[in-house]
Amino acid sequence: MRVDPRIRVDDLAGALRVFWRISEAKIRNLEETYDFDSGAPVFTVDGRYTARGWTEWTLGFHYGSALLQYEIDGDPGLLHLARNGTLGRMLPHLTHMGVHDHGFNVVSTFGNLRRLAAERILLAEPWEMVCYELALRVSAAVQARRWTPLPEGGYIYSFNGPQSLFADTMRSLRSLALGHLLGHYLLEEGDRKVSLLERLVRHAQTTARYNVYYGRGRDLYDVRGRVAHESIFSTIDGSYRCPSSQQGYSARSTWTRGLAWVMLGFAEQLEFLVSLGTWDVAEPPREEVLALMLEACRATCDFYIEQTPANGIPYWDTAAPGLARLSDHLDRPADPFNDHEPVDSSAAAIAAQALLRLGRHLSRSGHTVEGTRYRQAGLTVAAALLSDPYLSRDPRHQGLLLHAVYHRPNAWDFVPAGRAVPCGEATMWGDYHVRELALLLWRELQGRPYLTFWNGGPVA
Repeated sequence: MRVDPRIRVDDLAGALRVFWRISEAKIRNLEETYDFDSGAPVFTVDGRYTARGWTEWTLGFHYGSALLQYEIDGDPGLLHLARNGTLGRMLPHLTHMGVHDHGFNVVSTFGNLRRLAAERILLAEPWEMVCYELALRVSAAVQARRWTPLPEGGYIYSFNGPQSLFADTMRSLRSLALGHLLGHYLLEEGDRKVSLLERLVRHAQTTARYNVYYGRGRDLYDVRGRVAHESIFSTIDGSYRCPSSQQGYSARSTWTRGLAWVMLGFAEQLEFLVSLGTWDVAEPPREEVLALMLEACRATCDFYIEQTPANGIPYWDTAAPGLARLSDHLDRPADPFNDHEPVDSSAAAIAAQALLRLGRHLSRSGHTVEGTRYRQAGLTVAAALLSDPYLSRDPRHQGLLLHAVYHRPNAWDFVPAGRAVPCGEATMWGDYHVRELALLLWRELQGRPYLTFWNGGPVA
């Protein structure tokens, strides 16, 4: 991508005002017209949100979006929508034993409610805060219980089963982080206490070791920063078997949304672990963990910059076969209307926040030149997402961020008439994460405290 060294967050002020105005209308439209009894909204088909059964991992993004919007508008109707929907529809997700998605569904809802209350953006009675924090504690323990031990560490296994480590779960670690921050732990058989922080660290170590590549000759396709969507382990002896992919083109290519989940997961956990007052992990020391996370985060962010088209919006997989027909596709802006491969704007929304957070972390650590480079890359991507053809301005379209895809290999995404590949549609995670990105930038513009998922809470 071509990183714009001149763009400043002030340059995005006008676009952000337009964005938030459009965003509010989309949230209200979906709440008023969607049949939630049909299943969680997942992606749009011809501009209308629809369900797609696999796992119910997207409902929290709708109510989480309303909470992010409430922070901008202060409209009590949005708070009522989000709080009632969270308490009315999200409770089963607190004890959902079958998924690795607690950091998506629960932190986007109960986590945002807690954050807003802690920051005094919403006035909450003491019992409400107890309710939100209890929900986060339960969710964190349930997520941590989904554990595959390895001879060296372990990981939270995906919905595929104990053999499966997904890249996505790095972003879902925020659930364990909040549980630890609130003083919670998991009780196993015989009342054995399990540290949520230790499980967070072990999972991050395993992801960094097996899902991220560093150009050291691990295999023929070992390119620095490349990410495997899934790592497979033997459930007999815990040995690593092979890379795999559920939603990418192949096990040896990089599915760009999986790449983005890893980028943001490591960037956010770097910030969290630096903020902790005490380190309750016996081994390894915090400095070693931070160094490992920083190496993984920098490698994946560099790969994104190097393997993404000029405007910072990626195609859905870096080795998608149709890219061979798009000559010099990295040297020009991504074309969502091409006839060969779809772009994935949702990956860009996730990645942009990662680039901004890594840039800030490095600058605050004294590495200003490198930090500025990543920050400018994040702003470059954000500028593209906040403009045409990615921002959905049509009031009839329920989506906010256009040209996102869900599952290209399964052909789940809608292909409009006259087109050869999916385009023009939105996803719940894309809409939520572009709002989260916009809020991060908006708070900076307003001179407000830096946005984190644990804002306003005590530091453990």
